[in-house]
Amino acid sequence: MKRILTCIALILMMSQINAQSDYERAIGIRAGFDNGITYKQFITSVSAIEALAFFGNNSFNLTGLYELNNENAFQVDRLDWYYGGGGHIGFYTVDGEDGDSGSLLLGVDGIIGIEYNFEQAPINVSLDWKPQINLIGGSGFVGDTGALSLRYIF
Repeated sequence: MKRILTCIALILMMSQINAQSDYERAIGIRAGFDNGITYKQFITSVSAIEALAFFGNNSFNLTGLYELNNENAFQVDRLDWYYGGGGHIGFYTVDGEDGDSGSLLLGVDGIIGIEYNFEQAPINVSLDWKPQINLIGGSGFVGDTGALSLRYIF
């Protein structure tokens, strides 16, 4: 685990980040393995924070991410790519023999994705993969948490 974290840190330090965001903040919906809402706020021209809220049948989850953004993915204007990490906290209810019981989820998240910012409309579309590791509750590593997000830029 220590080697993986060291490799990630080296990659982040050696990356050539040259993005200039087309927007400051955006809010929208997130549809995928987890459905919810997303809010992204740039704090510099290349770094952003993103807050995600997921609502399930018997669960609620909040995720906070710090993301580094790079422009012109695949040499396509207005198509940017990003990566980062953060953490999540959540609650879920489990049906048991003695009635319902609640459990806490707490863990770390990674994210990598692409997003396109439309020039003629205040719309942003992103597609990402967001693996996570539950440190408390849940089942450890969860790798099936990608989603498509549609955001309104304001």
